[in-house]
Amino acid sequence: MISATPRDRLCLMMSSEMKQFAIGTLLFKEWPTVRESGNVECFSTDAGGEAPGTGEPSEPATRVLRISQLDAFELDGALEQLVWSQFSQCFQHFKPGLLTPFEPELKALLQLLLWRFTVYSQSATAGQTLLSIRYRDAASGARRYRPMSRRQKLGLALCTVGERWLRERSHSLFLRLPADSYARAGRRALELLTGLARAASLLNFLQFLRRGSYPTLAERALGLRAEFSKPQAAPRDVSFHYVNRELLWHGFAEFLIFLLPLVNMWKLKAAVLALFSPPNASSSSAADDSDASESANCKECGLCGEWPTMPHSIGCGHVFCYYCIKGHTIADIYFTCPRCGAEVSVVEPVRLPVELMDMRQD
Repeated sequence: MISATPRDRLCLMMSSEMKQFAIGTLLFKEWPTVRESGNVECFSTDAGGEAPGTGEPSEPATRVLRISQLDAFELDGALEQLVWSQFSQCFQHFKPGLLTPFEPELKALLQLLLWRFTVYSQSATAGQTLLSIRYRDAASGARRYRPMSRRQKLGLALCTVGERWLRERSHSLFLRLPADSYARAGRRALELLTGLARAASLLNFLQFLRRGSYPTLAERALGLRAEFSKPQAAPRDVSFHYVNRELLWHGFAEFLIFLLPLVNMWKLKAAVLALFSPPNASSSSAADDSDASESANCKECGLCGEWPTMPHSIGCGHVFCYYCIKGHTIADIYFTCPRCGAEVSVVEPVRLPVELMDMRQD
């Protein structure tokens, strides 16, 4: 087995989402060190340092991982979608499109309702509460925990809820205005501000990958930093045995995902059935039972197992629905009969004998 450095092992362990974040981190700072005990310490920023504005060393604390802060945003988004779906289901029996004209305002109202019972009362969003994370007032420079001020809570609501509402409602607002030079100038100014805000958000996210704090521009502007609401017993360590096991499993899963579409399951099934099927009977008995086998095969499609619709045959004694056999032969030019493994010679309709019986009245 080819030996790999701890950096390569940790990079292979991460999922595709983690790799994107780790690439940005690798560009700005060193990779995590490896302990002498054989464990890998997950990357995080230094816990110590000086308190801002005081010049005194701050108390050592476990910093919140970058992925934990991003997971909190994902949980918040999932909760907002769940609340909106439940709210919209209350109007499913009303006229269709009833909520469409007021959808941005209703979403903003529900987001403000969530903000009132999460950030305003607990200084933490719903996703942060699930991960035992909360906001602290980092702009005050206090060494101990200090909750968010009223100004910071209102500012965070304005930067999140207000920004989303303006982005969703701006298009319809400019459509209602008369098409004059002032409306066009206002729309261009709004587009310019939106582009500048996105560029600033990108730069802030790169800085977040480097430092591990302030994932959004609003948090940096308001001086809000995430920290654990409960004391953490020890930093999160990953054993090399666990890493190797995960590497082996993920590699095997990716190999199966790549290999399975290339396997012809019908041919494999036919080969297995032919391998374990009993030997053919004598020619005399086969000739005697040919009519019975054909009549039995005509009652079941060889692909779907139902009564054959527009029965067709491919040259062997089995019958298929027209759409079943046509779809499989178009998808696979090397299609073989799943029952006997015979190759497709010609797709032709099956001619069934019809017996006429005299109906006599007693």
